[in-house]
Amino acid sequence: MKYLLFFLFAFNLEAVSVEVKEPKYTASIVPKNMSVKEKKARFYYLVVPAIYKVYNELLVEYHTIKANVDANITTPQLLTLKAIYHVETNEDLLLALKPHPKSIAIAQAAMESAWGTSRFFREANNIFGMWSKNKSDKRIAASQKRGGTRTIWLRKFDSLEESVREYYKTMGRAKAYEQFRIYRYRTDDVFTIIMGLDKYSEIGWSYVEALSNMIHYNNLTKFDK
Repeated sequence: MKYLLFFLFAFNLEAVSVEVKEPKYTASIVPKNMSVKEKKARFYYLVVPAIYKVYNELLVEYHTIKANVDANITTPQLLTLKAIYHVETNEDLLLALKPHPKSIAIAQAAMESAWGTSRFFREANNIFGMWSKNKSDKRIAASQKRGGTRTIWLRKFDSLEESVREYYKTMGRAKAYEQFRIYRYRTDDVFTIIMGLDKYSEIGWSYVEALSNMIHYNNLTKFDK
């Protein structure tokens, strides 16, 4: 019997052919005449895996550092992360490191990239419309100038995953999001956490309301389960 099983196993290995499929969608190409349903499907196909991967990496990092802090252990990794996030205390580092729920990142990505159809998304893998003030950055210019004269530069990333990673790092260390970091550290309730995003956009609280509606209407909290 065992020889028969071995034969069948070997036969199946030889019979299986590896088929390399082309990606269903790519960030740089937006299919014409998409329905709303397909536009969202394309967005989820491209963006959600990148957010999941980065979120899981950051969550592991956060729990590792928290365990060290709780045990009063200072590691080279902890010191390096303090430098990266521009913090001095362990408490502030934990605030910086805890990643917020995926539903918030997905909602912001959808809003900032027009569901993955914006020029910055297509040409620069820039999901969140992140600006650049550093001439050494990879970047592209916005088509419109601020105030009619000032060129606006946006970051250009090698991948969507890199864009997500930079977004989470920005949310973890920018001064404008101090309250946001406190909310996300104290609770996992999405609609409480987003109350700290009133400074993310020039439209202030209207942005928070729009974000709340985006999460509600598209049931994005399902990605947090």
